[in-house]
Amino acid sequence: MLLVEIPWASRVWALPFLCALAPSERYAAKRGKRHKKITEWAWQLLLQLRRWYPQRQIVAVADGAYASLKLLDRCRSLSRPVAFITRLRMDAALYAPAPARRPGQIGRPRLKGERLPNLSVVAEAANTIWKLTTITNWYGERGRMVEIASQTAVWYSTGLFAVPVRWVMVRDPQGEFKTQALLCTDLQADPEKIVCWFVMRWQLEVTFQEVRRHLGFETQRQWS
Repeated sequence: MLLVEIPWASRVWALPFLCALAPSERYAAKRGKRHKKITEWAWQLLLQLRRWYPQRQIVAVADGAYASLKLLDRCRSLSRPVAFITRLRMDAALYAPAPARRPGQIGRPRLKGERLPNLSVVAEAANTIWKLTTITNWYGERGRMVEIASQTAVWYSTGLFAVPVRWVMVRDPQGEFKTQALLCTDLQADPEKIVCWFVMRWQLEVTFQEVRRHLGFETQRQWS
């Protein structure tokens, strides 16, 4: 879906424009076919979108199910990268960037530097710098005061890809929701803008709910 700010509506609308049928793993197994994961479908759609718009800035926002190192690495490796934003686990293995190679150094280049503390530890650390800011259109509200902290790191898992990311932690000064973390593959993106982009994703849920209510999507009504 395309998330569009509608000025006269004072809100963001989620407009469907491209979709793909994603059969379940059981469906593929019953027919002896290879199951394609939703992250692979997502990559295929994003690649098609990039071919349609080679010069346009594309920001993809998804939930935690799409937090795949392979998908993130593919998006950032394009000739014109696609910025990908999704949730990040508070216990994700984050590392410092790989140190520069010394002159004459042999062997494979390092993928990462030293291991960094988990975000759950950073969230409780006294030296963590939090910035108080207002996020507009916060999940149906006009605005919400939150605290954010952000840094860059390398997300890596053994045998997979090392992906540089900008992580953003969001904390509620009133303590009404747990501290959560987001990631963005665009290291230069503004942390506040990353949070605003991710909050816009809520309109996808609203669109699905309205389509289900009025058109019977995913119910017996759609059969007819």
